[in-house]
Amino acid sequence: MKKEQVLLKMKDYTSFQQAVWRACMRIPAGQTRSYKWIAEQIGRPGAARAVGSALGKNPFAPTVPCHRVIKSDGTLGGFSAPGGLKAKLDLLKKEKAL
Repeated sequence: MKKEQVLLKMKDYTSFQQAVWRACMRIPAGQTRSYKWIAEQIGRPGAARAVGSALGKNPFAPTVPCHRVIKSDGTLGGFSAPGGLKAKLDLLKKEKAL
């Protein structure tokens, strides 16, 4: 799905989810950011866990590249897509983000 289509379909979700997914879309290929980083980007610095929850409900992967979001300590965190953490790790290796 193209970015423009995703942005239109996002309107069916909460404003918090939309903000999280938009921030996630700004993470360049080959790089990672933390749940905390996204929380700070959307003006909710204490909401890292809620960011993780929103990313876990992301229906727009890979346009919203939630696999690029990891924990602040550098560990992977979670991944609700098929294949779980192994799939997340494989995607990050493929993008040379790890």
